[in-house]
Amino acid sequence: MVRTNNLNVSGLTPLIAPADLKQVFPFSDAAAEFVTRSRQQIKDILWAHDPRMMVVVGPCSIHDPKAATEYAERLAVLHRELADQLLLVMRVYFEKPRTTVGWKGLINDPDLNGTHQISKGLGVARGLMLSITEMGLPVATEMLDPFTVQYFADMISWGAIGARTTESQTHREMSSGLSFPVGFKNGTDGNLQIAIDAMGAACHPHSFLGLNREGRISIVHTTGNPDTHIVLRGGNDQPNFHAADIDRTRSLLEKTSIKTSIMVDCSHANSFKDHTRQEEVLIDVMEQVAAGDCPIGALMIESFLNEGNQKMTESPEDLAYGVSITDKCVNWETTERLLRFAHARLKECGGRKLVGA
Repeated sequence: MVRTNNLNVSGLTPLIAPADLKQVFPFSDAAAEFVTRSRQQIKDILWAHDPRMMVVVGPCSIHDPKAATEYAERLAVLHRELADQLLLVMRVYFEKPRTTVGWKGLINDPDLNGTHQISKGLGVARGLMLSITEMGLPVATEMLDPFTVQYFADMISWGAIGARTTESQTHREMSSGLSFPVGFKNGTDGNLQIAIDAMGAACHPHSFLGLNREGRISIVHTTGNPDTHIVLRGGNDQPNFHAADIDRTRSLLEKTSIKTSIMVDCSHANSFKDHTRQEEVLIDVMEQVAAGDCPIGALMIESFLNEGNQKMTESPEDLAYGVSITDKCVNWETTERLLRFAHARLKECGGRKLVGA
């Protein structure tokens, strides 16, 4: 018999169903109520009903659950202390898009050795999200694989669609059915329109193929997600967070029916991929906010326990503790200083002026 299918597939391994994994890591009613409150607070900030700012802050990617837990414990303390001016949400990113090849994240390769124990990765990811949520800290993540989100969507307070996937129809359709606010990043070349188009697509109903709780491929019918917004991350090594950039973004948004606040990513092209320049971005943004008539309602900072990044090693045990293995991050001391600065500046100016986007 002549084979015409799966010629380049070396194997197929069944996965645990989302419903079964949730039995292993059950979500309490108290945790579910916390996530519901956090989502509503984020919506209120994005729609300019709350004068605070949201800051999504944390590692570029999670590779060490122990270090991530320590980071979360520290951030949870600040989350409570600064809550009158800031809503802190932890970056808990388990999937990493690659330009060509490389480590694809903790879900894909939790042992960091190329064995791709994805079932284990899903369990580690859900367990860690559960732990962080039970600390009273909202969770943010990027949705890369359209199937994996089913395994922990109940714990996510805010989600991101990355610059490489904002233009993807699959991700726009998926976002239309998500139960939490979603930020679409502008393209890697700085293109804003693809993010605005994505916001428009995601707010409408769609029908597409997806995964149900039992792990069966199903037709998903969505009602549309009204809580989307744009994330400015710069493009082609040029920033787009300055006042003129914000005005241009606002002008484009005013032509749509979605007028949520703008988020500025302090990292990536906005900092010229230099983690130490994230501070410049944050200070500039906070001055814009303090001046009033500013549609910026949220920030993103790449931060970890220790500064910089490191290359993968053959033995994961040789990796330095609390240092990113993907993009460079600012350390905890810098993170705390930046968050306290943002808090103080908001307090000085009487909070964000609720002008809308």
